[in-house]
Amino acid sequence: MAPLTFTVRRSPPELIVPAKPTPRELKPLSDIDDQEGLREVLAKALVFYYPFAGRLKEGPARKLIVDCSGEGVLFIEAEADVTLKQFGETLQPPFPCMEELLYDVPGSSGILDAPLLLMQVTRLLCGGFIVAVRVNHTMCDATGYAQFMIALSEMANGASTPSTMPVWERELLCARDPPCVTCTHHEYDEVADTDGTIISLDDMEQVSFFFGATQISAIRRLVPTHLKSCTTSELLRAFIWRCRTIALQPNPKDEMRMMTIVNARRKFKPPIPVGYYGNVFAYPAIISKAQDLCNKPLGHALELVMKARYEVTEEYMRSVADLMVTKGRPNFTTVGSYLVSDVTRIGVLEVDFGWGKAVYAGPIFHVAGFFTRYINHKGESGIVVPIWLPSVAMKRFVKELNNMLAQENNDHGILEHVSTHSKL
Repeated sequence: MAPLTFTVRRSPPELIVPAKPTPRELKPLSDIDDQEGLREVLAKALVFYYPFAGRLKEGPARKLIVDCSGEGVLFIEAEADVTLKQFGETLQPPFPCMEELLYDVPGSSGILDAPLLLMQVTRLLCGGFIVAVRVNHTMCDATGYAQFMIALSEMANGASTPSTMPVWERELLCARDPPCVTCTHHEYDEVADTDGTIISLDDMEQVSFFFGATQISAIRRLVPTHLKSCTTSELLRAFIWRCRTIALQPNPKDEMRMMTIVNARRKFKPPIPVGYYGNVFAYPAIISKAQDLCNKPLGHALELVMKARYEVTEEYMRSVADLMVTKGRPNFTTVGSYLVSDVTRIGVLEVDFGWGKAVYAGPIFHVAGFFTRYINHKGESGIVVPIWLPSVAMKRFVKELNNMLAQENNDHGILEHVSTHSKL
């Protein structure tokens, strides 16, 4: 099939400011945020989420602060000479021509003194439209982003206020005084790349895999009895981590890390307030020798994954904030690492601007493995996981995935349900 090409006509980018006057103030971000990462409706929503209309400044010790200047967010209207059907039956990452669907306005992609949100709405020939959004991650996590988009859709449907009012209160997640790192944080270990394990972006391929009920059932048959209580998310994380490690063929003695993102909102007592849209997540590092991941049964990886959710407590989050301050806000370890986030429950698939629910709603990034809720063209519900690997490793990944799915199944037709979409 020839790659899909189309032409997009854009209006000049506009700065959308809040529809009403908003406070002019400086709002420090928390030490969890501070890590290295519809025009009229938007204006109305910004009255409530006015920090988005400001600009980031850097204070002492590289502390990020939002200057609530009301300068606005970037908004682009566009039209494309293509229909939704032309994108194919499988609407999942990677999407063709993303640079056309989310235009990188010159000067807009910096951290400091740049717009914190960019939105492009592209109308299609069929009457459908694509809403693409780029948001500065220091302002919100996936849950906070979903909260903002739900508010936007509610106001598009006539509401005068969001059903969930936004809460700032970033001081709840600021470092203690004095800071005290009380937990082990292997996600921030300093690891030398002696074996050249950091994956180059050259000759890379992105493929999305669909896991429906049939595939999940096949994988569950590989789980030992004492781990049967695992969630679907834990099962998929372990399964993909193992297949990916086998595909990369690392040194058997190498340490492989999986950063598994954990939403910590309910870990606090009292809980983080409803409406808080800042970052409240941690990514504890699960570590295993490559030879153990590759040679031991799936239960080895799964047991490590299941333990990770218990590591993240309120104290763990306090310790992360303190580490940010004491260690100069380090980035997480990239050597031998794989970052995974489950965004199946944040609610963006239900966002409705008045024309019905989305056929796809989720991240488009290729570096991390985002689990996204998805309904395929057969009407089957499941989870889509994009994988980004060198082309040679991708072939090995697909082979290993198919082999593992077929281990406990005599019906090889199961493999037809694994949906792939190669990079265009």
